[in-house]
Amino acid sequence: MIEKELNNEEFDIEKKEEANPFSEENFQQDKEPEIEGNEVDIQTETIENKLKKEIDTLKNQYIRMAADFDNYRKRQAQEREALLKYGCEDALKKLLPVIDTFDRAQKSLIDTENPEKVKESFDIVHKQFVDSLEKIGLKKIETIGQEFDPNKHEAVMQTSSNDHDDRTIINELQSGYIFGDRIIRPAMVNVAVNE
Repeated sequence: MIEKELNNEEFDIEKKEEANPFSEENFQQDKEPEIEGNEVDIQTETIENKLKKEIDTLKNQYIRMAADFDNYRKRQAQEREALLKYGCEDALKKLLPVIDTFDRAQKSLIDTENPEKVKESFDIVHKQFVDSLEKIGLKKIETIGQEFDPNKHEAVMQTSSNDHDDRTIINELQSGYIFGDRIIRPAMVNVAVNE
């Protein structure tokens, strides 16, 4: 009877080992079912074809993008070249009326000996020319009565004077000009110095 109990215990141990969830057999059950050789080849070919199509699509997209970028770069270069070549076209169009006024003034002064008419014609042309330059963006730097600013003015003379505040501009010797926010030429001025 003891032998039977031992045999039963051995049997129970064997059953317990079989029921072990971490046994090798249980892990093998999770594996994918085996596929026959032809099915593997078909699946591999299908995946390979999909990848080839994706690669071809990406290559085509890359080629198109590279061509678009190259065209963009060429367009930018052409526009930059045109801007450098014809950038002053708008400014010249604004100056053409001044040339027309010069021509009309010259024709009207052919038979005149009146200096007042010559001066009047000169003043008209000068004003139109200055107005045209202002339309382009060129502005004259204000000087007389202003405080000396070394960024806009160049002091070529200093005059002792108690009639004006110290560092006040009392005379302009040559006009200065600003284009946009850039000084094209500083104004040459005479500055008062208090003693």
